[in-house]
Amino acid sequence: MSEPDRVDRKQAEMTNKLNKPLIRIRVLDLTHMLSGPYGSMILADLGAETIKIEPLHGENTRKLLANDRKNSLDGMGAYYITLNRNKQSVALNLKHPEGLAVFHDLVREADVVISNFGVGVPERLKIDYATLKSINPRIITCTVTGFGTDGPKPGRPAFDQVAQATGGGMSITGSDPEHPVRSGIPIGDLGGGMFAVMGILAALLEREQSGEGQNVDISMLDCQVSMLNYMATMYFLSGENPHPIGNSHFVHVPYNTFHTSDGFIVIAVITDNFWQNLKQVVNCPEFDDPKYDGQPGRWEDREMIEERLNEILGTNTSAWWLQQLEAKRIPCAPVNRFSQALADPQVRHRNMVVELKHPGGKSTHGPGNPIKLSRTNEESFSAAPAIGQDTDHVLSGILGYDASRIAELKNSGAAG
Repeated sequence: MSEPDRVDRKQAEMTNKLNKPLIRIRVLDLTHMLSGPYGSMILADLGAETIKIEPLHGENTRKLLANDRKNSLDGMGAYYITLNRNKQSVALNLKHPEGLAVFHDLVREADVVISNFGVGVPERLKIDYATLKSINPRIITCTVTGFGTDGPKPGRPAFDQVAQATGGGMSITGSDPEHPVRSGIPIGDLGGGMFAVMGILAALLEREQSGEGQNVDISMLDCQVSMLNYMATMYFLSGENPHPIGNSHFVHVPYNTFHTSDGFIVIAVITDNFWQNLKQVVNCPEFDDPKYDGQPGRWEDREMIEERLNEILGTNTSAWWLQQLEAKRIPCAPVNRFSQALADPQVRHRNMVVELKHPGGKSTHGPGNPIKLSRTNEESFSAAPAIGQDTDHVLSGILGYDASRIAELKNSGAAG
């Protein structure tokens, strides 16, 4: 099929469908676990037709929490039901010659192939960029791995904590250098998925000019190092390793978590004007010393300032103090538990808690899509698919296979 014919067919298929920005993009999703599925979830939320290609028995993320009564819904665990919304499932045995041939047929009709297999696996399965571009020169492939596809030791296995530890972030998290702490949010995995989306979108935009696809090589370690940002530059300038400082700041005072009578709040005084406003709220005579009107004086006596603030703030509730602080435009916030964060009126107004459906009909709730567009702004979330529930529909609708051909593939063990 020629490129104009392929585009015309895709346009016809998408007519009168979702008002989402990536509606004309077709993604073949070979990912599993967290980093890759998170990236393909974002693409799917933005409207990309995302076809999950998984083994006949299903990809391994299906097993996570599937039998945990607290964290599953009718045999579908929280991981899978969250990460695989808005996707279709086609079950293919890529180690079977006919299953691989079906996948290659799908590549001819696709824009993107995303995977997070270990280094070398795509080549062994014949689903690597070099192979796929000979089938479809416009194809964009994206690989998300722990350490990238080249370098001294690219093949090491890596999951979230490995990326966080290797990238240096764990050494500055927490408050004790003798007890490094990983981020509570799996930023190693999620960072890989987010940068994968950025890379894919950049490659799609470039393809509009060149007419050619390319491979997007995402290393979770690279992403962690990128997020060190200005702190890495500070290290190169000073030659000194930073150390963990808990919730405080290495420049600003007060900038920390503080006790109230019923919980915790954060206060972030990053300018001298905020300090003057804070003095009016807490009414502490010790803070009237002119030396504290500038950052150097506050930094010198930061322990005393934070100790007095904890004493004062402990006399009333978080809600009361936040009302006073917000009235003076002082940056502050409650330290919310999940139950509070997910019920926050601002979060709910922004549609950041959405219904997540099970293919059997039941539903739960999870995080929404944080990318809010002004025009192509539809937000909808279809159920995470059962294994192979869309095999017949995709193979007949996209590839034009008839029922007998599909039955033959299933009988041979090539499809499910």
